[in-house]
Amino acid sequence: MNTKKFLVLYAVIITAVLGLVVLRSSTSSNGSAPTAAKVKPDDRNLPQIVKGVALEKNYSFAGERLPITKNFDVRERLDRELMVNSYWHSSTSLNIKMAYRIFPIIEPILEEYNIPQDFKYLAVAESNLRNATSPAGAKGIWQFMPASAKHYDLEINREVDERYHLEKLTHVACKYLLHLKDRFGNWTLAAAAYNMGETRMARELKNQRTDNYFDMNLNEETSRYVFRIVAIKEILSDPSRFGFYLDKSDGYHPLTDYRVVTVEQTIPNLGDFATEHGTTYRMLKVYNPWLISHRLTVSAGNSYDIKIPQI
Repeated sequence: MNTKKFLVLYAVIITAVLGLVVLRSSTSSNGSAPTAAKVKPDDRNLPQIVKGVALEKNYSFAGERLPITKNFDVRERLDRELMVNSYWHSSTSLNIKMAYRIFPIIEPILEEYNIPQDFKYLAVAESNLRNATSPAGAKGIWQFMPASAKHYDLEINREVDERYHLEKLTHVACKYLLHLKDRFGNWTLAAAAYNMGETRMARELKNQRTDNYFDMNLNEETSRYVFRIVAIKEILSDPSRFGFYLDKSDGYHPLTDYRVVTVEQTIPNLGDFATEHGTTYRMLKVYNPWLISHRLTVSAGNSYDIKIPQI
């Protein structure tokens, strides 16, 4: 065999060996092809069904109808919020759970002030029914700024922040909403003004020559705000229609198992106070989130009602 034929034969053998090595490395231990090679395009689809929300009914906020049949822009804005909140699974599920705890406290106070029950969903939009703090410094379930809270005589200092006192803050929110309704003439504008501020709302109404929220061109947050409240109302009023199957037993129970102790003297350490009353520091703060320090100073002639959980 001459040298040229030998080199050709050698190349053929090397190529065959390398081919076998590649083929062997591309199979699994049992000789089958790798999983990725067997996957069909349809098998990689996410295991969920996402449908559009059928806007088949008349939608309203606080008894005021949304003009979705007359205005495509209004219809699309509502559709957006229904889609966002329907498929924001964890947040919406937790809101449903928290509603069992918070709504029983909010509802009778709204009724006391003759404010439509739809405004409880405004609280959901504001804070997800939690004692949140906004980047701007608004706090509590109704998200009040310090100046507004103090205007309505809520106490705020290093030891106490009554924006975290749900009952007191709900009374204040009701008073403010009644003021906004009186100033702007309807509940929809009152809700929008709650979000953006009454001074800015008054200026925009004047500049845009309108008295209708749905005809206004506002900042992104306020433009979506009322629609978001309506979407939250629809979902929380009938969760299963939107695919949320949570039983009442899944909800967070109201914090009603407590007794009240009226305190008229300074408490140097709330941990000691909790122990003396048969509870823990953590549970004391859960039931009284307005206590924001480890101590409570009580000035002469003043007093505080503190909830003592029965655990």
